[in-house]
Amino acid sequence: MQFTVATWNINSIRLRENLVCKFLDQYKPEILCLQEIKSPTELVDTKAYRSLGYNYILIHGQKAYNGVTILSKIPMVEVARRNFINKEEARHISARLENGITIENCYVPAGGDIPDPEENPKFKDKLDFIAGMKQWSINHPPKKTILVGDLNIAPLENDVWSHKQLLKVVSHTPVEVEGMTSLMKAGRWIDTVRTNIPEGKLYSWWSYRARNWDTSDRGRRLDHIWASSDLVNNIGESVILREIRGWERPSDHVPVMTKFSL
Repeated sequence: MQFTVATWNINSIRLRENLVCKFLDQYKPEILCLQEIKSPTELVDTKAYRSLGYNYILIHGQKAYNGVTILSKIPMVEVARRNFINKEEARHISARLENGITIENCYVPAGGDIPDPEENPKFKDKLDFIAGMKQWSINHPPKKTILVGDLNIAPLENDVWSHKQLLKVVSHTPVEVEGMTSLMKAGRWIDTVRTNIPEGKLYSWWSYRARNWDTSDRGRRLDHIWASSDLVNNIGESVILREIRGWERPSDHVPVMTKFSL
């Protein structure tokens, strides 16, 4: 059995329902995990997704902020909604597919603008969230698990447009990268995209502030698909769909996809 998992920070699911449907119709992943849906659960209309064959839908919504969703063609049941820090925010939902795979959909806090946890509570929350994910990975070693989401950290030098210029910019600071690296080691997580595409610049996010995002190309790889180590032989090809950043009224993130076989 082959199936494709996609992750996408959609930056408002109600505003961009048409883009989600266009993506699902064109690329047809079996599973799509969305972050930052910015809607209460009860206000997310699922009819259009069901009409495209995504009959299994889990939503952990929140008014105006955060929120995560899993759309699946494969039967699934909800497993958990975790708070990796002591805040009631909709930043995680997990599901178990009928093929035995667990999907963990996470939205890590962005962290604000100042990379100092003493000056900036948002940055402290981000570091604590990553630490919470690490402790969870230690307490519950992942098996047959795929973790995806907007993790809001670009860990490698080739994951940002300028390693040197972004060392003091939130999302690529050494303390964040160290936290993510420690998390990955704790859970023995595999970065599927860099396993498939080890060389070259890769981005999944381009700021709205850029006058011409494509020409300036000052991107960062903030969106990730990880696999537990027992799935190392099940990882297929990966792709980051850069062209979707050019769609009308786009999110500032684009979908990332990895194919798996079982």
